[in-house]
Amino acid sequence: MRIPRRKGGAGPLAVGVPSRRVQVAAVFALAVLLGVSVLYDSAHIAASLRRHGGGPRAYTKLSSDAAAAAVSSAAREEAVEAVSALAPPATGEESAPVEGTDRTDPPPQQPQEEKAEAEAAVKPGATAGSSVQDAPLIEEVVQGGGGGHGDGGAQEEQPASCDLYKGHWVYDEAHAPLYKESGCGFLTEQVTCMRNGRRDDDYQKWRWQPDGCDLPRYVAAAAASSPCFLACLPLHFLPFLFSPSTVPAFHRFDAKLLLEKLRNKRLMFVGDSLNRNQWESMVCLVQAEAPWDKKSLVKNGSLNVFRLQNLMVNPGTNNLLGMFQEYNATVEFYWAPFLVESNSDDPDIHSISDRMIKPSSITKHAANWEGVDYLIFNTYIWHGGSFSRKHVKYDEIERVVAYRKVLKTWSRWVEAHINPKRTTVLFMSVSPVHMQSEGWGSPNAVKCFSETQPAINYTKKLEVGTDWDLFATAQRVTRSMKKVPVHFINITALSEIRKDAHTSVHTLRQGKLLTEEQKANPRKFADCIHWCLPGVPDTWNEFVYGHIMSSPPQRQMTEDQPHR
Repeated sequence: MRIPRRKGGAGPLAVGVPSRRVQVAAVFALAVLLGVSVLYDSAHIAASLRRHGGGPRAYTKLSSDAAAAAVSSAAREEAVEAVSALAPPATGEESAPVEGTDRTDPPPQQPQEEKAEAEAAVKPGATAGSSVQDAPLIEEVVQGGGGGHGDGGAQEEQPASCDLYKGHWVYDEAHAPLYKESGCGFLTEQVTCMRNGRRDDDYQKWRWQPDGCDLPRYVAAAAASSPCFLACLPLHFLPFLFSPSTVPAFHRFDAKLLLEKLRNKRLMFVGDSLNRNQWESMVCLVQAEAPWDKKSLVKNGSLNVFRLQNLMVNPGTNNLLGMFQEYNATVEFYWAPFLVESNSDDPDIHSISDRMIKPSSITKHAANWEGVDYLIFNTYIWHGGSFSRKHVKYDEIERVVAYRKVLKTWSRWVEAHINPKRTTVLFMSVSPVHMQSEGWGSPNAVKCFSETQPAINYTKKLEVGTDWDLFATAQRVTRSMKKVPVHFINITALSEIRKDAHTSVHTLRQGKLLTEEQKANPRKFADCIHWCLPGVPDTWNEFVYGHIMSSPPQRQMTEDQPHR
């Protein structure tokens, strides 16, 4: 059908399908916008990395607890034998629970003179008479740029401070979890609770919200002021073609930026099965950024190495448009449950009734830590005795004294062998257990079995059996280190609330999934120590992420450069 000419000699009107010329022009315009968007993404990622990597360390410990002063225990430590006997650790994969009362052993009491000495030396931020758990660790969050190591310049403005560990859990289906259990093939059966029969998944959907700020997060704030923002606005509605990095984003954990920070570097978790729990979480948080043929997991004795070989040169494009180059980043776990040498150092066979440690011997383990760029340590659960036995004997040495001696050996090694310009050191605080249901107002419950909600409505103080003496010891030792700053990651109080997130009966025992008969006996078989994944350890890694992203660029060390 032909359209009659309009008056004035106008040509025929185009209706229906555009002409070929219009189609070519549209494709050309789209290609131009695509090119501009890609260039913007590259510049934006580079600028983001500079902002994260060029500033000062964003976390500076400010407040302390009432027991922060060093205790006078040198004479007692000198009398400790080279090999000290410790009670078995709390229940878990390495040592199965045993029947008996669910109450933990009472922590050893601090001598009166030590208490007086500690109370007399209360540091700013704590009040007299306050307990360790009532005096949160406050960390500064740098909101802008600043000088890094060796810049010789002071900050013009004092950064705002925020206690990242004082806050509340928020149920957030839109942003949690950060990955799917089914989407991470590197999880072990010990932590895949849904696959092992757990029916509810609400435990995956809680995120930690500090009261005065947000967790460290990547915010693409520069996008709004970029020349590309308006030009590329139509492209923001094409998520199947373009990365969300072109849109202002509020990611609590940006794996792309983290992996850029880890390029040609090593990140290592060192410690017990709780640090292995956290290591698995970190692997799942970053593994989706590389194709299957570019990532691998190798286990060699006490050392587990997850390697990302490649990454896209331009993280702002998808796999079809991106190019690949060698990435060479590793996320590792090293089994050393006491940090020092012990008769439980075998990563597979360590269910030993009488555990022995060598509190002054660390060289064998520490040889594997040298040259690592980010070291994340923990040790607690194996020092705590059995959380399901009423009577535990400590024949050779008190628990707190042994723990302090171990950490002193560790701290001396760190300060003698770690170059703080190359290596960042973090220490994870106590990961709580949930064996005592009366501690959260459920005296008739069986440990953490069948718990599906955090203890967010419990008005009294939680008493789940955490050994705050060991917590305070670790806090004091790490704070006393001067040559190598150690970031103390205070996960304890916020994790105490999460009675709902343990593996319980949806886990392994001695390498095998629990049978239906065993699941029916949660008092004996429920694991209320380790955590389901996705879950609480993901939040711990958000704190780790914040420290890594806010640390200054580390110097590349050559073999002939000294470590000290």
